[in-house]
Parts: sequence; structure tokens; C-alpha cells
Amino acid sequence: MKRIILMVLRNIILVPFMWCKLCYYANHVDKYTEEEHYKMLKYIVLRANKGGNVKIETRGQENIPKENGFMFFPNHQGLYDVLAIMEACPIPFSVVAKKEIKDIQFLKQVIACMKGYLLDRDDVRQAMQIIINVTNEVKNGRNYLIFAEGTRSKNGNVVQDFKGGSFKAATKSKCPIVPIALIDSFKPFDTNTISPVTVQVHFLRPLYYDDYKNLKTNEIAAAVKNRIQDDICKSEI
Repeated sequence: MKRIILMVLRNIILVPFMWCKLCYYANHVDKYTEEEHYKMLKYIVLRANKGGNVKIETRGQENIPKENGFMFFPNHQGLYDVLAIMEACPIPFSVVAKKEIKDIQFLKQVIACMKGYLLDRDDVRQAMQIIINVTNEVKNGRNYLIFAEGTRSKNGNVVQDFKGGSFKAATKSKCPIVPIALIDSFKPFDTNTISPVTVQVHFLRPLYYDDYKNLKTNEIAAAVKNRIQDDICKSEI
């Protein structure tokens, strides 16, 4: 909370204008292109990060597929994760997030601008429909991000098990799967400090359809999780 207040105070002149613009974009999502939404969101994130003493270190941008229609699968550390990836990623993407986001101001507007989905994990029918929608959209060239852990880790840079079901849209659309290793992404919003912090975003080598077509979804989940945890361990040495 302290860092969010710092972000606001250091951008106090811009905040009213950008908040109104964000809300307008969120309420008129079809009026703007995906690129226009993403450009606006990235500007807000960059200003917030600068004001909040947050630095993003990015590695592996060359691993992002050149053609659209892929899916990101990062580890999940906290509420800041999507914002970190947004600064690091030059290409627009959307997101599937848990329904609780709808009660968090700013984040719910961000998800709306990204035309993301809010998943109710207790509603099987809704979850299946989201898988179908994401599959079709990825086939048509949209990029998506899903947190396959299901919930954020409470142990810092330790990665929880990835859920196989999170990969159904990827396997059905036969798209590239891009693991993302987040390091210290829990610190900006989930620690009570305003000290400078560096968040690392590592785009790892993708798994293409030929790499995983003979694997079950739980095997894909384990492979992606292990790649991310291995990268984090190597980076902390």
C-alpha cells in the first residue's frame, strides 16, 4: 500500500487525467484498437514504476514468437505480476485472471482494457466457455497470459505446482507456449516498503506444438514449471 501511495504522489499532476482516461478506455473497449489500449496502459505502468522506485529488468525478449497467437505462462507472485510483464513485453496480450480482480480498482480497469476474462473457479461451465473463447481468439492471432498456479505463491520466488487444466486452451489452439520467470515480483505491492526494488522478467524459450503434442496437459504443466524454477534458481546464484 505504501508503494501505491508513492506512485500516486509522484504522479499527482497526471493521476486525475490518466485515471479518467483509463476508466473511459475500460468503458469503451471497442472504440480503440488493442494496440491503442496497450500503448495507453504501458504509459501508465511506466510512470507508476518510475514514481514507485520499481525497476524492471528484462531478459529473453528474443524468445517471444514473431507471429501473434501464443500464450504466456508465468509463475504467480502477486498483484503486480501483470504490470511487470506489461512493461517488459513489447507486444499486446490479454489475460485470464481470477474473478476477485473485479473488486480491485485500477486492476479491474486494466483487465477490461485488455479484454481479459475473469475466471470463476467454482463455475465449471463458465471455465469451459473461457477455454473455448481463448482457444478461438489465440487461433485468430491474439496473445494470452494465464497464471497456471491458480493462486499467487506465498513463498517469494518458490514456484508452486502448475495446473494441467490451465494449458487446455494452448493445446487446443496448438499455439507456442512461452514460460515467463518472474523474480521478486511480489515485492512492489506485497511488501510494506517503498525502498527501491528490481523485478526481473525472463521470457524463456517457447514450447512449440511439436514439442508438446505427445504430452498430457499435466506433463506440459510440470515441464513449464520446472523451466521457470530452474531459471529462478540459476538467477539467484
